[in-house]
Amino acid sequence: MSAKKSLDGIHAATVAPLKNDFSIDHTVLKDHIMDVCSNHGIKGLLINGHAGENAQLSSLEKTDVVRSVREVVSNCIFVTSGLYSENTLNAVKEAGDAECAGADALLVFPPNGWALGQERRTIVAHHKAIASATQLPILLYQAPVFAAGMAYDTDTLLELAAIDGVIGVKEGSWEVARYDANLRVLKKQDPEFIVLGSGDEHLLASYMMGSDGSQVSMASVVPEMVVALWEAANSGTWEKAKFLHDLMYPLSTAIYGASPSGRANSRLKTCLKILGKLPSDLMRPPTQGLPQEEYQVLKKALDFAIEGFESF
Repeated sequence: MSAKKSLDGIHAATVAPLKNDFSIDHTVLKDHIMDVCSNHGIKGLLINGHAGENAQLSSLEKTDVVRSVREVVSNCIFVTSGLYSENTLNAVKEAGDAECAGADALLVFPPNGWALGQERRTIVAHHKAIASATQLPILLYQAPVFAAGMAYDTDTLLELAAIDGVIGVKEGSWEVARYDANLRVLKKQDPEFIVLGSGDEHLLASYMMGSDGSQVSMASVVPEMVVALWEAANSGTWEKAKFLHDLMYPLSTAIYGASPSGRANSRLKTCLKILGKLPSDLMRPPTQGLPQEEYQVLKKALDFAIEGFESF
């Protein structure tokens, strides 16, 4: 099956469980991966993404995550590994390491330093160097509109999409109008180019406008609901899709809409801990644990979603 076909449907963006010494707990990681993949409709995984604390892990740790995941999932599960580095030379090495460790594709994140601004030739050169270093298909990451220079303008996005080996984009603009505009220009340039609707708070809107699949962290917390939403949208059962969106909306906004937004990954782990899926919601410093009042908000949103889904 081609990489483009394999990216259809729901791909769960998973977390990186930690031990008390802040090292990766690979035993719990494997359990987490197997639990997520046991749900009907999960077609693949995004590991080493934002939810997987990619900016906090070393190159070796990210490669080890790929190996651990490959040890417990079949070849039927498509594994995309996030690639983040402030250093192009290091990114090139990480691309080769991920390929050797068993990744099926790479999702290239913009360096955080680009939030301060970057010229197009630098952005393109970074991606071309990575594409030249691996046989793996590459996905772009379109950053949120509020991430300043990390969000690519239209001309930059189109030039990146034309690089050999680049097959799609995780469209994380987090703004419906920008998503729609990017979807249209990318599909006009190449109708086969993959656009993955990935804004957890507005998945329904993305699916209505058009999406080839999704890489979403909500699918690691409530995978059965995200899959049900995808299937309802694909079948045109919009009343059901709207009901599922309404069930998940309080949870998605509690995770991603609350301030500060930098706590989102911590909230994901806390949700999994509340559900009994993780023994710990520890994060790598400097990220701190959640205030107790956030636990209550998340638990209430989880209870609302789960109870509503079970009675549906």
